[in-house]
Amino acid sequence: MRIEADPEVCMSSGTCALSAPDLFDQSDEDGTVVLLSADVPDDRLDAVRTVVRRCPSGALQLVD
Repeated sequence: MRIEADPEVCMSSGTCALSAPDLFDQSDEDGTVVLLSADVPDDRLDAVRTVVRRCPSGALQLVD
């Protein structure tokens, strides 16, 4: 699985970066999502699904 993030949709809440700092960060310029790694390790899949569901703007997606 891979993560897709849309910074245009992101509302800079930081939920993803706080929940999975190994995969997400925030832009220094505007606080929007920055993917550190688009590939989701198998052992992190459940946690990343939770992060995607909790994104308040819907800027994150999991894709095959």
